[in-house]
Amino acid sequence: MTNKNLTEIVVVLDRSGSMMSRKYDAEGGLNHFLYEQRKLPGEARLTLTQFDTEYEIVHNGVSLAEVGPCTLEPRGGTALLDAVGRTIYEVGARLARTQESQRPGLVVFVIVTDGEENSSREYNRAQVKHMIEEQSGRYSWQFVYLGANQDAFAEAGGIGIPAYTTLNYVGEKTAQAYSSTAAIVGRMRSAAMCGESVNMAFSQEERSEAN
Repeated sequence: MTNKNLTEIVVVLDRSGSMMSRKYDAEGGLNHFLYEQRKLPGEARLTLTQFDTEYEIVHNGVSLAEVGPCTLEPRGGTALLDAVGRTIYEVGARLARTQESQRPGLVVFVIVTDGEENSSREYNRAQVKHMIEEQSGRYSWQFVYLGANQDAFAEAGGIGIPAYTTLNYVGEKTAQAYSSTAAIVGRMRSAAMCGESVNMAFSQEERSEAN
């Protein structure tokens, strides 16, 4: 049986060149999100990957208590599908090697991007959609999509992420988008610890604050 008091928060963060104008807002938003998660009951681990044309694992299943301030160095293109596909594969493989009693009762997978896919080489949209549907259906992973400068609902829906956990935000409201995400992830964690359904949605107020 998995540990219902443990959550793994996976963040796949866009650091492509278009993020340069919002570098400090993005850093502050992410660090505030992590700060809010540390305050909640229960245990949490963080896997953070950053991507542009390349892909980097910054933290791999690390206790939130051990994670320092996160920074962002925008550059390159937007290989979103590669980043999401590789992260799902690597987190899934690590958890499969983990004793069941030490696996998280909840995995929340947050994708943050301000642009559309333009440079993936390893994964295509159909493959990533299949992976997301597999992890959601078989292992109850919860996927959240934050998209700026795009039709976030179309982009998220195209890879199998439901509209109710998709947030379309404007670049000037990056901090508010992270704040709304902290709230929905907090509700998911509380529900999981109580053994309740984790099918949470962004509220209308949270959506309004990000637009």
